[in-house]
Amino acid sequence: MTTFDDRKDNFEKKYAHDEALRFKAEARRNKMLGLWAAELMGLTGDKADEYASSVIRADFEEAGDEDVFRKVKGDLDAAGVEQSDHQIRRHMDEFLSRAIREIQDAG
Repeated sequence: MTTFDDRKDNFEKKYAHDEALRFKAEARRNKMLGLWAAELMGLTGDKADEYASSVIRADFEEAGDEDVFRKVKGDLDAAGVEQSDHQIRRHMDEFLSRAIREIQDAG
């Protein structure tokens, strides 16, 4: 029975580790997305950093990526910056891939 318990414990540890890495990658992705959107809206310096932080916080509204997408899309629209849904989602995917690579390279 201890072999089964060991396997279960290892699986749980791996799952927790993978979830922690995913959380870090998504937060990093959201920061990159926020900085990209800030640049499009003409924000620089502290204003750009503040906006990126607001994108990171937006991810805590609900599960999944829709809360982040809605925030960025709404803010870009309000600023008169034209970006299609596809363009925003493509950047979200690209930034997530980059964030995962950066985390893996750092580890």
